[in-house]
Amino acid sequence: MTTKPLFPGFDGLMTLSRREGVDIRPTLLRVLTDLYVQANGHSGDEERQFVELASRLIDQVDDATRAAVKARLAIYPSTPAPIMQKLGLAPAHEGRRIPLAREIPAPPAPPEPPRTATEAELRMATNMSIQPKDAAEIHDMFFRATASERALILHNLAQTPLKAAPRIPAARARRAIETLEMAAFAADVESFALELGESLILPSRVAAQIVEDPGGEALAVAARALDMPGPVFQRILLFFKQEIGTSVTMVYRLSRLYDRLGERSALVMLAAWRGSTLAATRAKYQSWLYDDERQRARAAPAQPRPSLQPGSPPVVRTGTHGSDR
Repeated sequence: MTTKPLFPGFDGLMTLSRREGVDIRPTLLRVLTDLYVQANGHSGDEERQFVELASRLIDQVDDATRAAVKARLAIYPSTPAPIMQKLGLAPAHEGRRIPLAREIPAPPAPPEPPRTATEAELRMATNMSIQPKDAAEIHDMFFRATASERALILHNLAQTPLKAAPRIPAARARRAIETLEMAAFAADVESFALELGESLILPSRVAAQIVEDPGGEALAVAARALDMPGPVFQRILLFFKQEIGTSVTMVYRLSRLYDRLGERSALVMLAAWRGSTLAATRAKYQSWLYDDERQRARAAPAQPRPSLQPGSPPVVRTGTHGSDR
């Protein structure tokens, strides 16, 4: 009987990670470790699989990822001995509640602050508000487009003079990202769509359309609007939607799209999603209001025309014999 692998599609993802493009090996090692430590114990086959896969990745990832994995496995009581030796973890001693790790290297220096937008970029970003009709057209065109056409649309949105939606506050975005990642791990579609709609100020109809979109590009736009870190977005792709997570090609393609997607393109699309709701509301009531005006016009009683027009001479009435009264 064949043992089910801990991480389906692992070899294919490893092959893609060695090509030019997105390096997803740090994310794979983090996810593999998270899956392993969720269980209190493992069979011999599961332990051998974990040792084989993790050993291949530990030597290929950056120091920050290695330190994070080392910290997770240091407090896990069932860490395999080969992995402990590879990470330099001290074995358990009597009287200690958990295995203790050796000193973890200091984290890397924080990245440089984002580049300040130029005056021309700021003027472009605040030049023209999206009208509801235009927003609805952008919304419909995006969801009807193919994968390559969507990538072109997002690229062109960065060059348009359309006004982008304001950034989501950093504290609100952090809370939303944590909630979305937990919902993705639990495959809770309803909670995921609810949190996405509330954090991006979108109606439930649009949020559901983003979540149910089979291509995944709409989900990438929503994640970029929240300034979601790339590794978190990759983990959501792997676990939230089975049709995407089990496809090596789709995970690789969406990861590359996400790395190239600019914040302005995502915020302009977010403004279009919000504006399309207003357009749909107006269209819903327009015909009824128009017919209502016509009904009121038909129901109004006709005004009687005066018999004596202003400015005309008075009429002289005579008796039956023509004598004046």
